[in-house]
Amino acid sequence: MFTADQLVAHLVGDFLLQTDWMAREKFRNSLACRLHVVTYTLPFLIITTVPEALLVIAGTHFLIDRWRLPRFLIWARNLPFPGRRPFSECNRTGFSRDMPDHLSRFLYIVIDGSCHVLINGAAIFYLG
Repeated sequence: MFTADQLVAHLVGDFLLQTDWMAREKFRNSLACRLHVVTYTLPFLIITTVPEALLVIAGTHFLIDRWRLPRFLIWARNLPFPGRRPFSECNRTGFSRDMPDHLSRFLYIVIDGSCHVLINGAAIFYLG
């Protein structure tokens, strides 16, 4: 279900092809996010040309990146445990402000990438 070429396509699209402007503006500007999604999806054309799989890859990437959806997942996973904080205190990355900034940013990137890889793998396996 998950292959090396799928992981490489994700890394190329999300890191090598993303410009500084896209990375900085995709949370605030839909055009920047759409352009990022186009460049992100290009490497996946080597793996699949099935329109439905590419649409899932591109569409979910837009939703996840534009509205920073992993921060809700990060915050929600702490709900059943003591010490949880209201979302208003965790809205930047999903982690509380007690977490060092460099660590919360790094973990956010890892969790964001994990979400993309899981969705992309399922799309390619089941649709592509």
